[in-house]
Amino acid sequence: MEEFPCDVIRYATFSDEAPVTYFILCRNFSIIAHIDHGKSTLADRLLTGTIKKKEQGQGKNEQVLDKLKVERERGITGTMIHERDGKRFMLNLIDTPGHVDFAWEVSRSLAACQGALLLVDASQGVQAQSLSVFHSAKERGLKIIPVLNKIDLPAAQPERIAAQIQSTFGIDPSEIISISAKTGKGVDAVLRAIIDCIPPPSGQETEPLKAFLFDSMYDKYRGVISLISLQHGVIQKGDKIMSCHTRKKYEVTEIGIMHPEEVPVSALHPGQVGYIACNMKDSSEAHIGDTVYHVGQAVEPMPGFKPARAMVFAGVFPIENSEFPKLEESINRLTLTDRSVTVQRESSTALGQGCRLGFLGTLHMDVFRQRLEDEYDANVIITSPTVPYKIIYHDREVFVSNPTEFPDVSDPASRVKEVHEPVVKASIIVPEEYFGDMMELCYSHRADELDHKYLDSGTDSSSRIMLTCIIPLNERSSGFASFDYEDAGYKRSDLAKMSFLLNAKPVDALALVVHRSQQDAIGRQWVKKLHKVIPRQLFEVPIQAAVGKKVIARETLSAMRADVTAGLYGGHYERKMKHLENQKEGKKRLKKMGKVELPQEAFFDILSSKTS
Repeated sequence: MEEFPCDVIRYATFSDEAPVTYFILCRNFSIIAHIDHGKSTLADRLLTGTIKKKEQGQGKNEQVLDKLKVERERGITGTMIHERDGKRFMLNLIDTPGHVDFAWEVSRSLAACQGALLLVDASQGVQAQSLSVFHSAKERGLKIIPVLNKIDLPAAQPERIAAQIQSTFGIDPSEIISISAKTGKGVDAVLRAIIDCIPPPSGQETEPLKAFLFDSMYDKYRGVISLISLQHGVIQKGDKIMSCHTRKKYEVTEIGIMHPEEVPVSALHPGQVGYIACNMKDSSEAHIGDTVYHVGQAVEPMPGFKPARAMVFAGVFPIENSEFPKLEESINRLTLTDRSVTVQRESSTALGQGCRLGFLGTLHMDVFRQRLEDEYDANVIITSPTVPYKIIYHDREVFVSNPTEFPDVSDPASRVKEVHEPVVKASIIVPEEYFGDMMELCYSHRADELDHKYLDSGTDSSSRIMLTCIIPLNERSSGFASFDYEDAGYKRSDLAKMSFLLNAKPVDALALVVHRSQQDAIGRQWVKKLHKVIPRQLFEVPIQAAVGKKVIARETLSAMRADVTAGLYGGHYERKMKHLENQKEGKKRLKKMGKVELPQEAFFDILSSKTS
């Protein structure tokens, strides 16, 4: 067990008159950056002094923060010891996810910091995600250190981007630190700024234990490993602790810091960031934003805590029905490491047994699917993602995330009063020349309350505009725009359930919830897609899209015909007509009793194809 981090901080002094308490030499900070602005590269540069050389040789992953593919979308915490003027500083980097889907985890990570590095790409400029996280950090009173990265690129425009930062954030260009995380240029200036500008954490050893849980991970031998930031008190191995949210009690079996790998220590003190293992078996018990305290010494919980809420739901089914037990076990194992996924069993007449999963967003869903395929070799079909709708009846409110459970609003017997859908406040940063196209795109996706402002002034090619609007969560589309959103509650909407019928029999797995203004176009589009992928039958198959009892689109799949007259070589023509009439009657009877089996391959083609 290494003791140097705590010992160094506890007994360090600034002067001969009196020792200065340990937390003066501690700094907790985060990095605010949009995707691909060099956050992980800079973090690795900052951690370089704490990594042994042999671990950076060939055959090892050169990055420290992003060892797994999926971690490139999330974040991890690391501690570094930096020497300056004969003193040793403990710098705790509390990294944040770079994607808008994990905005809740970003806000929780910022709550454990006293400062943040605002990292901006010198070639791409300010992006929407950086803007939203910056305002969240300022509201929490964090000290912001502006950093301009990738100045070594040929396309870099540091002067223009610095002016952009000034107009967008109100930061003096003289305060901006220009660096290249890739080459290491300017990184020393960043370390100096962290020590000089970010205030040390405050806290008292003598007060009752109060620790803030801001992240967790799962170890198959030790259970849930919780990352905590100590506000007050001291936590040691063997302590009995309790969660403010779940009210469950645990015993601390291991304690340490991330340096950048796990390094056990004897105790954590106020201001420090570290990990604890306490025989917590289920990751759902480790709630982000929870407060931990000693049993019998209750404290006021940290403000602003609320459990993570799933925003996107999708059904996951195996390609082969016999593989469902294996798929369910794989999903349960993955949810141990990803506490924000909700799981519920689901059964479909077309796809068989499966699970309905809730995710933070579409990227979160893609990452989870990729992990299923990579780590457990699972072949799955994922239904179209949907959002939770609020159904208001005359006597109650119900949330529905599965389109098959969506009621027929037009039927008076359903007693539905109103239907509400989730909406978000979207921020889109776009070059001026594409502003008109972006406005059209927003209107086509039912955007409302559109507003815009210029982020910077310059030539027509360099001027950029930030567009804000209220848009239904279900209408968010993927692309290359700089896009950010925040939850804006629910809004009344004219929605309907669209069912698809094959030979007059509904296929539950293909049900959709659509806005009535778009039902005709969506119905025709999906019917054409089904017509292409469904194999021909021995009888004619009508493919229909219906909203309520009204069919709004139809395609007819023609029947395969055997040439029943091939063996007739003469005679009266009525002989041929008799055979054809018999064939016609047989197909009519077959159509009444015939069943159209939609193959799994057809489902895969429909659900995996992009909207044309």
